[in-house]
Amino acid sequence: MTPEKLYEVLDRYAKSKGLELNKDKNFVFELLKGLLKNEERYGYRSCPCRLASGDKQRDADIICPCVYSIDDIKEYGRCYCGLYVTEEYNQGKIEERIVPERRKK
Repeated sequence: MTPEKLYEVLDRYAKSKGLELNKDKNFVFELLKGLLKNEERYGYRSCPCRLASGDKQRDADIICPCVYSIDDIKEYGRCYCGLYVTEEYNQGKIEERIVPERRKK
């Protein structure tokens, strides 16, 4: 899969959840390249912002979109990576803050 095709897929997914992809397309495409690299490396799209173990069951919580993204988006307007965001975040209505790591592994 190409980053462009993955963008289309994830954009549809985001919209189905009432979200958007980050408006910074250069940033998004770097994340998409990381997702695809992890898929090539491990066989699944683990979060490119976290260190995966290579064990899909152990990493199930960080397969994009990670299980932490729901709470991150509610609290910060974006997920840990900044791939998935709210409309308000993209419009600059939410102050950009560092999203803390929720994963305890």
